[in-house]
Amino acid sequence: MNLVFHQISLAAAITLAPMSLFGQNEIMGMPKNAAERARALEDKKTSLPREMSGVGIDEQLGKSVDLNLTFVAEGGKVRKLGDYFSSGRPVILNLVYYRCPMLCNLTLNAQVNVLKELAWSPGKEFDVVTISIDPTETPEMAEDKKAAYMSNFDRPVSGGWHFLVDHSGNVKKLAAQVGFKYNYDPAQKQYAHSAAIMVLSPKGMVSRYLYGIKFKERDLRLALTEASGNKFGVSFEKIMLMCFHYDPSAKSYVLFATNVMRLGGFLVVLALGTFLFRFWRQEYLTRKNRISSSTSLVPAIPTSESHT
Repeated sequence: MNLVFHQISLAAAITLAPMSLFGQNEIMGMPKNAAERARALEDKKTSLPREMSGVGIDEQLGKSVDLNLTFVAEGGKVRKLGDYFSSGRPVILNLVYYRCPMLCNLTLNAQVNVLKELAWSPGKEFDVVTISIDPTETPEMAEDKKAAYMSNFDRPVSGGWHFLVDHSGNVKKLAAQVGFKYNYDPAQKQYAHSAAIMVLSPKGMVSRYLYGIKFKERDLRLALTEASGNKFGVSFEKIMLMCFHYDPSAKSYVLFATNVMRLGGFLVVLALGTFLFRFWRQEYLTRKNRISSSTSLVPAIPTSESHT
């Protein structure tokens, strides 16, 4: 009897379950048709706010920006982008806007923090160029923003960090060239954009992107070394670049095992060669000294004189 009752209960549960789900779907406002319901669920998962559509970074590694694009500097003077690349140093590029209520400030704050950790300084080993994506912002805003960040920096970098605003719509062209996609939300009067900095070579080629609101000192140091074309005189960074490669999935520089093994083998050979050279040199000097000593101990042979 218990077995029959259990089977009847199970059959009732199987029969009523779809009905309860159907009723729940109606309560939730879901379509009755299975195909339409699946499509509605997919739309709920993938739909984004309109202002976020198309926002992100489309990496343009290896491509060059137009250094003839003009912008307005802090003091109100129109200058070419190429003026900030004439030093032959790599350049960190920020695309932000100065009235941004949050994300831009977080990105710039993260950049200040990592620059404080870096042994190098803007204006010496590299330069920083920050440009507003908001065409309505003024050079005075750029100057105020620069003053605020320079006061929070423990090194004199005013000559190496430049704050610019748009000129003739060139910031949209530059953003397209580096793959920085953003949208303006008129309701919020804000720009939707990503948090990233770009590292460019001295000739304006896009070399590396670093993402987020916190940057690793190692990542920035290696990115600058890479962008400089290994022209930095510090050999330690060159050795690190042999061992570390940028991993796009991790968005960071990670150890490259093959090169680490190669470097280890090279160091072993170098150490062995140095040891053998010193050993052979010591043997040579010891043998030379022994020969010299034995020569000095040989008695002089008297010469015969003729007598008349």
